[in-house]
Amino acid sequence: MSSVMDGVNRLTQLAGHNRLELLMFHLGDEQCFGINVFKVQEVIHCPPLTRVPQSHLAVRGIADIRGRTIPVLDLARVLGKEGPADPCEGFVIVTEYNNSVLGYLVSAVDRIINMNWEEILPPPAGMGQACYFTAVTRVDDKFVGIIDVEKILADIMPTPMDISDGLAGNAHRLGLQDMFILVVDDSGVARKQIARPLEQMNIEYVLAKNGREALEQLQEWAEEEGKIEKIIMIISDIEMPEMDGYTLTAEIRKDNRLAGLYVLLHSSLSGVFNKAMVEKVGANHFIAKYDPELLTGTVLKRIEELGLELGAEAQSQS
Repeated sequence: MSSVMDGVNRLTQLAGHNRLELLMFHLGDEQCFGINVFKVQEVIHCPPLTRVPQSHLAVRGIADIRGRTIPVLDLARVLGKEGPADPCEGFVIVTEYNNSVLGYLVSAVDRIINMNWEEILPPPAGMGQACYFTAVTRVDDKFVGIIDVEKILADIMPTPMDISDGLAGNAHRLGLQDMFILVVDDSGVARKQIARPLEQMNIEYVLAKNGREALEQLQEWAEEEGKIEKIIMIISDIEMPEMDGYTLTAEIRKDNRLAGLYVLLHSSLSGVFNKAMVEKVGANHFIAKYDPELLTGTVLKRIEELGLELGAEAQSQS
């Protein structure tokens, strides 16, 4: 299966052009699913698995892969399907995101396709809260569900969302008045993860589900006197339907009314993240999901910097 991954080195050429590559796979039938290749380290035949007592039903076991002990999740079971009776007949997609390495058991791997984010759409509203798709698309006139790996990780291996009392207290003393943060993420789980520490710090926020929605909101605010100046920062995911975080950042920098906004890219693409790409599109900073203390510290640092900037501006005008 190593030939499946031959195109991974081209990924950095896609960033900033609102494009992505999807690894297509199956879960025991003709239905096709996809995952962003940016998250994929390799695809291998499923190795022997060691069952972990009292683990989640979807965790088929742990595997020794290149000297690392990695949990292997059965994606069919996650999606309510019947997983393979013998895991060794399937393949494992080894992924790295949110600073975690996980294996996903699938029945077959299809191919890698190159797409524009404009072709990737949010899942239909009727699919409900239990939906494990972060987006949907069509390939060869067939429906493809793009897996919401963040929701899977949050449901099966949840991480704390609360921050320490000390960090929360630091924010309360900063006196933000009516300033706010724009949070941009297509994953409902990720939006909740970001919103929770902001609420603990008593920081106002506005949510957007993708880059296009966020850009349109910013352009609308730019028509209101003094509104843009109230934005503390933009916290944006990178992978999003319709418009990704790279393209959103580039569009912000092109608009003179928005160009001075602080953009933090906050992505699960921790293992293969291209720092040079962040600088190319003009983002101010990048942190990997999901560490509430790191996120909070980054927000507080920006607020403190903003306070210094506003103070210097007031002194210059006096």
